[in-house]
Amino acid sequence: MPADLLARDFKSDQEVRWCPGCGDYAILAAVQGFMPELGVARENIVFISGIGCSSRFPYYMNTYGMHSIHGRAPAIATGLSVTRPDLSVWVVTGDGDALSIGGNHLIHALRRNVNLKILLFNNRIYGLTKGQYSPTSEVGKITKSTPMGSLDAPFNPVSLALGAEATFVARTVDSDRKHLTEVLRAAHEHPGTALVEIYQNCNIFNDGAFDVLKDKQQAQESVIRLEHGRPVRFGAGGAKGVVRDPATGDLEVVDVTDANEDRVLVHDARSASPTTAFALSRLADPQTLHHTPIGVFRDVERPVYDRELADQLEAAVEQNGKGDLAAVLAGSDTWSR
Repeated sequence: MPADLLARDFKSDQEVRWCPGCGDYAILAAVQGFMPELGVARENIVFISGIGCSSRFPYYMNTYGMHSIHGRAPAIATGLSVTRPDLSVWVVTGDGDALSIGGNHLIHALRRNVNLKILLFNNRIYGLTKGQYSPTSEVGKITKSTPMGSLDAPFNPVSLALGAEATFVARTVDSDRKHLTEVLRAAHEHPGTALVEIYQNCNIFNDGAFDVLKDKQQAQESVIRLEHGRPVRFGAGGAKGVVRDPATGDLEVVDVTDANEDRVLVHDARSASPTTAFALSRLADPQTLHHTPIGVFRDVERPVYDRELADQLEAAVEQNGKGDLAAVLAGSDTWSR
C-alpha cells in the first residue's frame, strides 16, 4: 500500500488553464480530493482524455495520463486496461468528444464491460471550439453553428449508456461536491465499465444551463435524487413521487397522497433488467430539465472483459505452450499451390 496520500499529492505542477468560473474546476477538486480514498499508488492510476476543454484533465493530475485524440479515449483506455489490469484507468471526456466523433468507441467500451471509469462532462455545448451546438444541446439552441436554432434531437447520455448494456450508469452535478464524490466512490467500487455523466457549467458559452438543478428553491421541485432501496420521492417534504402508470407502464410524477403512496416506485439500481432505469432516464424534460434524476441509475455485475480475456490467454498458453503467432493468424485458411 502507498504511504498515506492527501489531495495535494494529486495536484500536478501544471497551471490549470480553464476559463475562470468553469465547472471543470469543481470536478477537478472533487476528483483530487477523492483519489486518496482509493489506496492506490499514483503510478498505478492513469487518466486518459480525448479532445475538448475537459480533456486537459490529465495535465492537472499527478498520476500517469494521456491527452489522446478526438473521441478515441475509450479505445486507447481499453487497450491499456486489458494489458495492465493492475492499473486504475479513468477516462475523461465531454459531450462532444464522447457522443459525436467518439460515439462508437463509447458504446463498445460500455457493452464490453471493460474495467474503465468514464467521466463524461456534459455542458451541452462545444466550449473548446467557441460555442457551437453539441450532441446534447436542446432543440432550438441558438449558437454560432445554428443561428436559426438547432434542429437536432439531443442525445440523453444516460439513456444511451443503458441502451448499450452498461453495467454502471450514474449522473451528478459539478457543484454538488458531496453527491459527486459519492457517485465517484460507487463508480470506483464497481467491477467493469462505469459511466458517470456530470452536468458541468460552461459560463462562457452556455452559462446557467443547469441553474434549475442548482438553485436551492428550484432544485427542490426539479431534482429527483435516486437512492437504491428507497422510494423515489422529491419536493418539499417528499410531496411528489414517481409511480408507474398501470395502463401504459410508463413512469410519471404525481403528488403523493394516502391513496397512491403504496404505488411510489422503490429504486432498484441492481435490477437485472435496465427497463426501469431507462424509464427513469426519460423523466426529465430535455428542454427545461424539470424532473431530472441524479444518482446511480444502474449498478449490476456482469463478467468483466479484461478478466475474461486474461483467462482466455492463460488457457491458450496451457493448451499450446508459448504458441505460434503466425499459425494463429493464419488459422486453417491458408493454401499453397
